Amino acid sequence: MVAVTASFAPAPAPSTITMPMKKRSGGTVCFAELSFPSFLPKQVENIKDTFARKLATRIDRLPVPVSFSDNSIMSSCVRPLIQSKTSPVVLLHGFDSSCLEWRYTYPLLEEAGFETWAVDILGWGFSDLEKLPPCNVASKREHFYQLWKSHIKRPIILVGPSLGAAVAIDFVVNHPEAVEKLVLIDASVYEEGTGNLATLPRIAAYAGVYLLKSIPLRLYVNVLAFTGISFGTSLDWTNVGRLHCLYPWWEDATVDFMISGGYNVSAQIQQRLHCELPNATIRQIPDCGHLPHVERPNSVAKLIVDFVHEDCFKEAECVSQY
Repeated sequence: MVAVTASFAPAPAPSTITMPMKKRSGGTVCFAELSFPSFLPKQVENIKDTFARKLATRIDRLPVPVSFSDNSIMSSCVRPLIQSKTSPVVLLHGFDSSCLEWRYTYPLLEEAGFETWAVDILGWGFSDLEKLPPCNVASKREHFYQLWKSHIKRPIILVGPSLGAAVAIDFVVNHPEAVEKLVLIDASVYEEGTGNLATLPRIAAYAGVYLLKSIPLRLYVNVLAFTGISFGTSLDWTNVGRLHCLYPWWEDATVDFMISGGYNVSAQIQQRLHCELPNATIRQIPDCGHLPHVERPNSVAKLIVDFVHEDCFKEAECVSQY
């Protein structure tokens, strides 16, 4: 049992994010605004959350060659500012989300001295998918592997929350050489893919996906998922969570994933996850919902830091909650 020793409340964001820079002459201080990448939807300007805005300024696109596209996919991620002696920490996100999901925990891992990547899974996030590639499980896996092979190039500590845990398990089963340790956060790994959604007629699938990105639905989900936050914060978090949905290719990419059947990794982890990972350790974060890296970033960051620094040879760490 891990007790939560400190709470973390995101502060309201100013209209712009600035960094003080001293001039060489005189004693004055000027301010340089951190600009958002031009490829982000323009609605990023409406986000108030300071941490989301700051992380958004660091989102980059890297070329990733894949077999299912004639051209490299310009793939979105947040790259590390430092290179450390320990293995890089690579953060995935959950279903239909983006690297901004890590807006509170990412800076804590960087402050701890880790070489940290936040990677967008193919079909979600802020990659350039104008020439729409397939977004099924095999394509997501190959894309992530090629990103790792082209840009990270050494074994990683892979962190997967929610559906990102299924992405992580599928990846490590197929590419064990790429992963040194595995961290699963409230893992959604026992669902049998997208279930009956895979058999929906396309017109019905598109109608469902259209509803999925709607503000009322996402706001309602936020109200259910998070307690103790104001309506204004919940609305702002909704805008953060649906920002990637504003690309014109998002609906096509999501429908393609839905009708492909999605992730089904239960055959790889029979019965109980902990029993199937003999060197695993389970840590629980009390009074927390489905996204502890959003609600309890200090606790999650500490668990990851402690896990990475352990001397014993463990293969996986499951971070869950009541």
